Amino acid sequence: MKIREQIVAHTKERVERAEQIEPTSAIRERVLALPKGDFAFENALKKPGISFICECKKASPSRGVIASDFPYVEIAREYEAAGADCVSVLTEPHWFLGRDDYLREIASTVSIPCLRKDFVVDERMIFEARELGAKAILLICSVLDNRALRRCVELCDELGLSALVETRDETEIKKALDAGARVVGVNNRNLRDFTMDFERGRRLRSLVPDDVLYVSESGIQTRADVSRLQEVGVDAVLIGETLMKAPDKKAKLAELKGLQ
Repeated sequence: MKIREQIVAHTKERVERAEQIEPTSAIRERVLALPKGDFAFENALKKPGISFICECKKASPSRGVIASDFPYVEIAREYEAAGADCVSVLTEPHWFLGRDDYLREIASTVSIPCLRKDFVVDERMIFEARELGAKAILLICSVLDNRALRRCVELCDELGLSALVETRDETEIKKALDAGARVVGVNNRNLRDFTMDFERGRRLRSLVPDDVLYVSESGIQTRADVSRLQEVGVDAVLIGETLMKAPDKKAKLAELKGLQ
């Protein structure tokens, strides 16, 4: 079984266990009593120039533990102080060593929008994201069938959450657009074997309409990488490992922004 399939299977088990502890209906009731969200995540990506989504990530399947010392709130604050537009927070607990508490604490501390990054397999996880304080959630085309993806996008719209819909090829971009995605991401990493194809995002840019925000994810390491993506009209970049491994995250983000 490929890594992606293993993660999805494990996530479905997580959801089933969580449902036994508290039914989705109870979370839904609490969330629907909250004020509707303001789509702050996608609004943050609409500014002139390229936006930066900076990631708090302790580990990954491809790299193992990235940050044994993981002061996640401090890292998020550092990103905000350095001019990040949004923070991506991993909540997948097995392969990425994420926790829901990471998102809850970061979202309650920083003023910039937070993205819940996980392998959404069920609407429950969208309600959870809203309750944890997220302004956006990742939806992965290869994880959800057409009907489920459309329903998840619609639910995000109902709650005022932004949906970053992740794709990897022409077929998935069409699937994302047909589902009503307003923010489309292209993952430069193949989720089946975790190899990198950095040119994928550049090749697929022309398939996404100008009124849909376009995000390049994974593998971005240098200012030259950012500049090449900016040249083809990428609206935002999601950067994780490069920043997590940097001793001085403020300086690294300034470098990626071309400020030093």
